[in-house]
Amino acid sequence: MSVRVLVIEDEAAAAEAHAAYVARVPGFEVAAVARAAAEAARALAADPAVDLVLLDMHLPDGHGLGLLQRMRAAGHLCDVIAVTSARDADVVRHAVAQGVVLYLLKPFTFAGFRSKLEQYSAYRARLVATAAAEGGVAQDDVDQLLGSLRVPAGSTAVPKGMSAETLQQVTEAVRAAAPGRGGRSASEVAEVVGASRVTVRRYLEHLADTGLLERAPRYGGTGRPEVEYRWRG
Repeated sequence: MSVRVLVIEDEAAAAEAHAAYVARVPGFEVAAVARAAAEAARALAADPAVDLVLLDMHLPDGHGLGLLQRMRAAGHLCDVIAVTSARDADVVRHAVAQGVVLYLLKPFTFAGFRSKLEQYSAYRARLVATAAAEGGVAQDDVDQLLGSLRVPAGSTAVPKGMSAETLQQVTEAVRAAAPGRGGRSASEVAEVVGASRVTVRRYLEHLADTGLLERAPRYGGTGRPEVEYRWRG
């Protein structure tokens, strides 16, 4: 399921560009575009299923932080990425205190914009997987969840040539393996995701290399044992 995004940007050209950028990133879709705080509030009231807000801080009818306060007071718990030219440290501090998960400074390239959305997608994939964990979460689960929002400078949440949407699907497929029955092979995950075994194996190996999955041999047939992948923790 795609992440539904509300773009809040007062400049018409920038609003159009941000919406176009969102549409170009797999796994994301534009729910609405608002160019003022009041318009954004109406959009959220009309569509409470918005998952993510791209929030400009300088709006014609108020500051973005004021809008964010009203959003939270109204019960809108959607995630927020600040997309703004506001470089004041106090604004950043208040944004973080009010639950802004990422902060993207203008001007930026499409590559920088895409990197933030893919970073958020990786966080969301881990969030879904963590929520499905039986018996609560372990410390590693929490560390990995928060760590996905803290990608070192110069790196990206998803390697070049990989899709954030497919990475999320592969992650969920492994986490959904029945407890007590081990992990899933590349072939089994490919069947769930609807992609080729070769493609899925690249994603599984990436998740294993980053420490999210562990590899284990699966015996039982003739010939070489098959590799299965299990979620750590």
